[in-house]
Amino acid sequence: MAMASCISKGKDYNYKILMEELVGKMISLPVKLWLTAIEVGREDPRRPIHALKVGVSLTLVSFLYLLEPLFVTVGQDAMWAVITVVVVLEFTAGATLCKGLNRGFGTLCAASLAFFIEIMSQNSGRVFHASFIGISVFLVGFLATYVRFVPYIKKNYDYGVVIFLLTFNLITVSSFRVHNVLHLTRDRLSTIAIGCGICLFMSLFILPNWSGEDLHNSTVQKLELLARSIEACVNKYFQDEDKEVIAREDKSSKDQIYMGYRAVLDSKSSDEALALFASWEPRHSRHCYSFPWQQYVKLGAVLRRFGCTAVALHGCLESEIKTPLSVRSLFRDPCSRVASEVCKVLDELARSIRSRRHCSPNMLSDHLHEALQDLNSAIKSQPRLFLGSKNARRTANALVDWRSDKNTSSTVALSSAKSDISSLLEGRGKRAPDTPKGLSERKSLRPTLSKIAITSLEFSEALPFAAFASLLVEMVARLELVIEEVEELSRAANFKFSQEDEAVIEMEYCEEKKPSATAKFFQSNVVSQTAE
Repeated sequence: MAMASCISKGKDYNYKILMEELVGKMISLPVKLWLTAIEVGREDPRRPIHALKVGVSLTLVSFLYLLEPLFVTVGQDAMWAVITVVVVLEFTAGATLCKGLNRGFGTLCAASLAFFIEIMSQNSGRVFHASFIGISVFLVGFLATYVRFVPYIKKNYDYGVVIFLLTFNLITVSSFRVHNVLHLTRDRLSTIAIGCGICLFMSLFILPNWSGEDLHNSTVQKLELLARSIEACVNKYFQDEDKEVIAREDKSSKDQIYMGYRAVLDSKSSDEALALFASWEPRHSRHCYSFPWQQYVKLGAVLRRFGCTAVALHGCLESEIKTPLSVRSLFRDPCSRVASEVCKVLDELARSIRSRRHCSPNMLSDHLHEALQDLNSAIKSQPRLFLGSKNARRTANALVDWRSDKNTSSTVALSSAKSDISSLLEGRGKRAPDTPKGLSERKSLRPTLSKIAITSLEFSEALPFAAFASLLVEMVARLELVIEEVEELSRAANFKFSQEDEAVIEMEYCEEKKPSATAKFFQSNVVSQTAE
């Protein structure tokens, strides 16, 4: 009896706990949703504005169905306008133009073809009409689907081909039961045109979001994020591990490094999509020239290659084999100077792209080359760190003795090799059986054995730092490629020159126009001889 009462009390207690957790989750869920909504709007204030535009557009097209005079004019096809607004209205003007024009052109072509097929088969019998519609649907479906595999069509007009295929099948198949196909096609085209018109008006004239601007700003942001990632990575590499500040700031620095290069490496698809949508946008610049959006895509590819060095630098921080802090501190200043100069160049490139002006011709300044020379001198000043320890030198002396006495050493080497192989075979024979206990023992021994093997190798203490320094030099080499790509973008996009660049250009132009002293002397002699 007592046992049964204890069980019932335990069940009641568990039920009470479950109910309290459920009530707590129901209370906290609206709060979490509200905080998430605020955070999403805070990240990009254009998001709530776009949501308002979508709501207003849906309200406007719903009047076609709600108001009696408009419903009498349009009829049941008013729902096509609502579907068009839901599908076509996108966040940026370029995306809306791309989908809207694709939808309109695809619908127009499909309606025209369906009407042509209906005219050809309307005077035939019912059986022939049905057969002709079936054959037309098969051929058009086959050809339209096959055309979608063409890379150019897939990239630019895939949505239009899908809408063409959908509209053609709906009109052609329904024409077998509906006799007034022209009226059906006209109503459907008019409602889709109304929906597309509302979408284009909202995207182009009511607080528009341009895909080209987003691509431009994202390129600037990637340069700045790379600079901050490299700076944080180098600072963390030379920080004192004994400080308590490191424990508190470790997570934030890791997030800054990781988020910096991740935003660059994951930008390929977004850059290509923004460049595609930007090519559909109208020329809202003063000269209305074709803007080189694909050049931004090329610059993004070069930045991703440059970002791989930041990933490798981050890998040096996470490496299991690290150079002691006492050795790293010897090269703190030159490495910090190189990283600082690289970050300055990246920031200057970001500023030049943001302000749409040509970057300075002396982008790779003398300070960066001086920092590289200082790093090279610092490494050369510590040759013992990179040549190995005393054991390594003893190994080198033994290698010289081995070369001098080749025959004897080869015999010893062979015998020692045989003994090593036999000992290995004996060890394999005495190995633990394939029981669960034996497998667990082997798994636990593998990390220990690997660490012993690594520490037994006579690596130099400065070898991990040598990899870090080589990555800094590689970063400077790849930085030149980034500068060349930015200069190409500046020329293709007709960026303005800075005041210093304009002064240099004017001086060069004046020097070209100014005749030299030899030319003046030649002209005076010719004039005097002619006068004589």
